[in-house]
Amino acid sequence: MAVDPLASVDPSARLADDVEVAPFAVLGPEVEVGSGTVIGSHTVISGHTLIGCDNQIAAFVSLGAAPQHRGYNGEPTELTIGDRNQIREFASIHRGTAAGGGMTVIGDDNFIMAYAHVAHDCILCNDITMANGASLAGHVRVDSGAVLSGFALVYQFRRIGKLAFLAYNSGVIHDVPAFIRTAGSPAKSNGVNSIGMQRAGYAHEEILAVKSAYRLVYRQGLQLDKARCEVRAAAAKQPAVAEFAESLERAQHGIVR
Repeated sequence: MAVDPLASVDPSARLADDVEVAPFAVLGPEVEVGSGTVIGSHTVISGHTLIGCDNQIAAFVSLGAAPQHRGYNGEPTELTIGDRNQIREFASIHRGTAAGGGMTVIGDDNFIMAYAHVAHDCILCNDITMANGASLAGHVRVDSGAVLSGFALVYQFRRIGKLAFLAYNSGVIHDVPAFIRTAGSPAKSNGVNSIGMQRAGYAHEEILAVKSAYRLVYRQGLQLDKARCEVRAAAAKQPAVAEFAESLERAQHGIVR
């Protein structure tokens, strides 16, 4: 373990033998850090925060601070971070609230850039990119492979689907289905993230099938319930469309139009 003598690590914190902690970092008593993780200078990790292996945490990051919620009264809540994440300068991730399940969860292989914010009770799956200044309000779920461009903002309790792409400055007030691009504030749908699908290994015919399903939802003028029925029928023939259909079924706050 390489803990700089100028770092402040509580004796009760549990760190793997090869964790690196830079000068002036502060780790609290309920912090646990897995093998291969590097913690930058002036980073503060507090609360009950569990961090996995091989994470790269840059300088001036805040992890596990109390949630920004008026109803929080010091309950013992958690932040859990998986493996191989990159969390860059001045990013902040808060732990959960008792009313929201008590836990904020970050999966594996995510890239959270400078000044990004993840609020209480959020769930981020895997391979997600949050660019500079992107922010999530409380209770947001982001599915794997999604990209949130710079200064994209997501309203509380919303869901961002698999491989969705939020363009710069998107203001998301409704759920975003899987594979959808958004732009604007308030955010509106802007087609299918075909490039993201291609990079994720989807075949050309799968992308075309999702584009066809997209047109059913966004170009036919159907009510959401009717559009769900139409896409559900097409989903039986194509797994990618089934993923798109499932995200429509999960939408509890409407979808971006």
